[in-house]
Amino acid sequence: MERIQKYLANQGAGSRRQIDALLQQGRISVNGKTAKPGDQIDGREKIAIDGKLLRLQRQLAKPKILMYHKPVGQVCSRADPEGREDVYRHLPPLQHGRWVSIGRLDLNTSGLLLFTNDGELANRLMHPSYEVEREYAVRVHGAVSLDMLQRLRDGVTLDDGAAHFDDILDSGGSGTNHWYHVVLKEGRNREVRRLWGAVGVEVSRLVRVRYEQFKLPKWLKPGKSRLLDEAVVKGVYQRLGLAPKERDIRRKRDNRGAGRQRRRA
Repeated sequence: MERIQKYLANQGAGSRRQIDALLQQGRISVNGKTAKPGDQIDGREKIAIDGKLLRLQRQLAKPKILMYHKPVGQVCSRADPEGREDVYRHLPPLQHGRWVSIGRLDLNTSGLLLFTNDGELANRLMHPSYEVEREYAVRVHGAVSLDMLQRLRDGVTLDDGAAHFDDILDSGGSGTNHWYHVVLKEGRNREVRRLWGAVGVEVSRLVRVRYEQFKLPKWLKPGKSRLLDEAVVKGVYQRLGLAPKERDIRRKRDNRGAGRQRRRA
């Protein structure tokens, strides 16, 4: 038996935080009854999200990480009440599980999005305790003083608490439209725009160019994606202290083989 958050995250139904939010909203059912955070399951149940039954895997799928270049105008939710175009329509299909987004970008922000079929990996790459860097190219409208930049480095108070940029690099520009590259280690809603707004500066364009070690390739066109090599994926697991799922599969197969040998003996 496993906690439902962990089980569904390993199935690729979402990150642990996303699954927990769905449970809090009463959107997950187990055998027809509304599930609660902390419920224990073994995978033989009928589990549904928003009334749609999940196809549960008996064996864990090989871990994957996907890069996607999100254009302006796409949303990062699977079901948008306004019927706007979502990023998931442009991702390659998975034989097992489904793509879990590693962080989000708002409607008017473009750039790098990462997806995985492992909810636990997504959770590690998003959780503030792991201090994963996100880098953005920002075009701002209006004059920016050295004092403003120092305030953004030291920290300003937003509606949901103090926030700051870990690094700010002047990238040049002409007239009132100037470019900066900024780095932060958390992913609060519209945080980059709100930080600049706190010092009276309007963001006219925002592009995420890096997440953790992964940089947005210049050749990756908006609306296109690419799968990362297996060696790169394994390296990410090692850095985060996670064991790739394929090892779990191999262990299960070895255990079944050992069981058959004992029965023959």
